[in-house]
Amino acid sequence: MIKTRSDEYCDEARRCIPGGVNSPVRAFQSVHDSPFYVKRAKGAYLYDVDGNSFIDFVSSWGAVILGHADDALIGAVKDALDDGTSYGACHPYEIELARLIVDAFPSMECVRLTTSGTEATMSAIRLARGYTGKSGVIKFRGCYHGHVDSLLVKAGSGLATFGIPDSAGVPADLAKHTYVADFNRLESVRQITGSSDDIACVIVEPIMGNMGVILPEDGFLKGLESLCRERGILLIFDEVISGFRVAFGGAQQIWGIDPDITCLGKIIGGGFPIGAFGGKRHIMERLAPLGDVYQAGTLSGNPVAVRAGIHVLGRLGSGRGEIYPGFARMGERLSAAMLETAGQHGVPYRINAITGMFTGFFSRDAVTGYDAAAACDRGLYEKFFKGMLAEGVFFAPSQFEASFFTCAFSTAEIDRTIEAAGKVFGTILKR
Repeated sequence: MIKTRSDEYCDEARRCIPGGVNSPVRAFQSVHDSPFYVKRAKGAYLYDVDGNSFIDFVSSWGAVILGHADDALIGAVKDALDDGTSYGACHPYEIELARLIVDAFPSMECVRLTTSGTEATMSAIRLARGYTGKSGVIKFRGCYHGHVDSLLVKAGSGLATFGIPDSAGVPADLAKHTYVADFNRLESVRQITGSSDDIACVIVEPIMGNMGVILPEDGFLKGLESLCRERGILLIFDEVISGFRVAFGGAQQIWGIDPDITCLGKIIGGGFPIGAFGGKRHIMERLAPLGDVYQAGTLSGNPVAVRAGIHVLGRLGSGRGEIYPGFARMGERLSAAMLETAGQHGVPYRINAITGMFTGFFSRDAVTGYDAAAACDRGLYEKFFKGMLAEGVFFAPSQFEASFFTCAFSTAEIDRTIEAAGKVFGTILKR
C-alpha cells in the first residue's frame, strides 16, 4: 500500500497541529502506524491522496448512515447553502428537525439543539444538576460521553486506546462528584446510591460503543430505570451513537426504556456537526430562557446541519422497514463468515453486534463489560487492522471502537470484506 503523499501530509500536520490530528484516535498511534489522508468519499468508500480506496466501516464514527456524498443529501445541502450558512437567529427548519426527533423518541417531549454530542452531554448533566439540586453523577467504566471535564473519568474511546483512565486538566474538586459503576452490574450502581444521597443523575450509553460494542444484558437497563425512579435520580441515555442507528427510536425503543433525558448527535446532522438533548417537558423547561439553567450556542441549530439532518431522518423514517432489517442481514452474514474463518485458523475472535453496528474482539471469552474488553489482544487487532487496510478495508484504528454499515453497502462490499478477512485471519498468527 503506497502512502507517500499521506506521509508527507502527516509530517506537515505535526508541525502545526498537536500530534498532527484534531482528534486523538485519528493518529493511528494504538496500531503503531501513521494515518492516511482522505481526498474524497463516495458511497461505501474512502479515497486517499495516494490513490488507494477503502471500504469504510468507520463511516465518520457512525455519523454517516446514507453513505458518503449521497446525491439527494448533497442536493438538499446545496439548497440550504443558497439560503446562507449561519443566521444566529431562529428559522423554521430547526422546528422541523425538533419535531422529527420528538416523534421518533417518545421520551423526548422537548429538544434543544447543540453543535456536538459532547455539548449535548455536558448540557444534560448541567440540567440534571439544576433540576435536582444535587451534584453527583454516576457513569460507567468505559462509557465515553465526550470530553466533558466531569465525565473524563474511567472513560472509553480515545482514552481507552491510549490507556489513560483520566485526563490531565480535570480538577480533583470537579472529578470528585463523578461516581463510576460497572456496565451490566446493577449492584455496582446500588452500592453508590446506597452510600450517597447527592446523586443527580446516571448517564449511560445503553449500548456501549466506545469500548467497542458491548450490549446490555437482560434486565440491566430496566433495572437501572427502576432504580433511578426509586431514588429520584434522573436517567440520561447517551444515544449519540445508537440514536437512529440501531432503530429509528434508538436503543430505548428496542429495550422499552423511558429515560428522563436523551442525548443525540452524529446521524441527526447528516454528516455535519450537530448534537441534541431532550426529555420530559417539566425538566427541559428549567433551561433558559424559561428557567435558571443556562445553555447557549451561536451555531446551535445551524441551518445547513439542520436541513441535512431533516433529509436524513426523513429518509430513515420512510425507509425504516427496509433499512434496519437490511443492516441486520448484512451484520448476520458478515459476522457468521468472519467467525467461521477465524475459527478455522485458530484465531481467538468474538463479535458483538446489533443492527447497524458491531465490533470484533480478539478474545476467547465473551465481552460483556470494561474488564473483558480491556483484556482483548491489542497486538492481534493491530495485525488485523493493518492486514485489512492493505486489502482495502478500513476498520477503526483501535480495538475499542464500533464498526458501522451504511445504506451504500451492498453484497459486493460484504463479499470483499469476507474475502479480505479470510486472507488476514489465515496469516495473523504467523506474523
